Amino acid sequence: MIHKQKRILITGGVGFLGSHLCDRLVAESHDVLCLDNFFTGSKRNISHLLKEPHFELIRHDLVQPIFLEVDEIYNLACPASPIHYQYNPVKTIKTSVMGAINMLGLAKRVNAKILQASTSEIYGNPTEHPQKEEYWGNVNTIGLRSCYDEGKRCAETLFFDYHRQNNVNIRVARIFNTYGPRLHPNDGRVISNFIVQALKNKDIIVYGDGSQTRSFCYVDDLIEGLIRMMNGPDDFIGPVNLGRPEEFTILQLAEIIIKLCDSQSRIIFKPLPQNDPLQRCPDITLAKEHLQWQPKVNLEQGLRKTIEYFRQRIEGTH
Repeated sequence: MIHKQKRILITGGVGFLGSHLCDRLVAESHDVLCLDNFFTGSKRNISHLLKEPHFELIRHDLVQPIFLEVDEIYNLACPASPIHYQYNPVKTIKTSVMGAINMLGLAKRVNAKILQASTSEIYGNPTEHPQKEEYWGNVNTIGLRSCYDEGKRCAETLFFDYHRQNNVNIRVARIFNTYGPRLHPNDGRVISNFIVQALKNKDIIVYGDGSQTRSFCYVDDLIEGLIRMMNGPDDFIGPVNLGRPEEFTILQLAEIIIKLCDSQSRIIFKPLPQNDPLQRCPDITLAKEHLQWQPKVNLEQGLRKTIEYFRQRIEGTH
């Protein structure tokens, strides 16, 4: 397929999702501006792109305005794992809210299309299952997770207000649990935790009784969804759920990872953290209908690729 070359800004471009998006758009010969403050992102994620003529790395904190000429903006900047976003909660909410204001202002100024990487966390601990886009959520506004949940909810509000008030061409995608190579080994997310523990034959820690469910989408599928959303029809601006609508209990996940790692790890149980959702699964009817998108990589296929990445990281060969 021949693509019209565009100048594309990716905020949070050094992070897990951002770096995979950079790879994909550079491969399509777009000019990619990767912006990051390196708060959680690692330069190793994009080091292979530094020699590419279509790739440019900008160290910048999104809380401060920036002036660039671009055609499209993917706004991915924000710590996304509980360990990282709770480390400096004020910084987290500033990144979501002020970052959205600064990027929407830029999009308005240069007439760029802009996509917000929102999150399934805006649904909180859902009372509806699976979660449809019209569900308003069940979020604790003053809990330990609210800096992230409420920051992302406010960013969605800003996107729709800029669209209604200033006619900014927006897209909003709500991302459910995504995994794959380049996940941070110490980010506290369940898949990276379990894989690292299993590869080291350490006890695998399951919170609660392990009956809480999650759905897991492989990173390549998620990136395809974001690009389809950005390039989709202008009358479909979202929000749209992007995730794999197949539920696994946390206990099932632990058992699958132990098997795939050929690990001697034991499973031990600890109390459930505050406001940890008991169920999380997307309804992706809208994504199928408007974007002709649904995930293709099943959990075992994706885990094998992710485990190989972590094995190389632990052995020091990656």
